[in-house]
Amino acid sequence: MSGLVLKLAPRERVLINGAVLENGDKRARISIISPNANVLRLRDALHPDDANTPVRRVCYICQLLISGDAEEQQGRQQVLHGIEQLESVFLDTGSNDLLGRARSFVNDGNYYQATKQLRRLLLTEAYLLGVGR
Repeated sequence: MSGLVLKLAPRERVLINGAVLENGDKRARISIISPNANVLRLRDALHPDDANTPVRRVCYICQLLISGDAEEQQGRQQVLHGIEQLESVFLDTGSNDLLGRARSFVNDGNYYQATKQLRRLLLTEAYLLGVGR
């Protein structure tokens, strides 16, 4: 048996295929064995008002695709266009590797993994934008 394993804290919420699930009072471990399940930890979810930088906007579109709140074809094109734009700004090898992996995951329809790659750019983006200095 393979798939995604979620380790949930007490009262943690997760969105799976459009349904919000809340864990009970104790820690739990859930194995999701369906290969195409859409999963989003709500603690990781971006509020629309927080999608205020280029990387966060692309992450937010991925989030909408995961939750089923965006039409897949149009959302996929928006994410791929956003990644293309980010590649013109993030010129270092590490960032371009992350963007390449994100693009590959988007092309495979794996928006969860694409988001994980894109989130790794948030600190670099903050540095480039001068946020937190």
